[in-house]
Amino acid sequence: MYKVAPLKSSLMLLSILGFLITFIYTDRIGNDWAFAMGFVFALIFVACMVSMTKAPIEMQLEMAPDLIKQPEKKKTKKKK
Repeated sequence: MYKVAPLKSSLMLLSILGFLITFIYTDRIGNDWAFAMGFVFALIFVACMVSMTKAPIEMQLEMAPDLIKQPEKKKTKKKK
């Protein structure tokens, strides 16, 4: 079995935008480069999808502690 690390959402955005830009500018950069760049961005996208579905939730929560607020402990006054 293999371990899956959680990836940041900005990597997903990079892969989508990179693939779209590569698709739009295919005629300017040439077919060979367009295929190579599109392939790399597609691999990044697949890695992000695997990370979203298979990564353990504990690691994801450690990366973003502000998503879940910890309940505040009630402060009690000590009697002297």
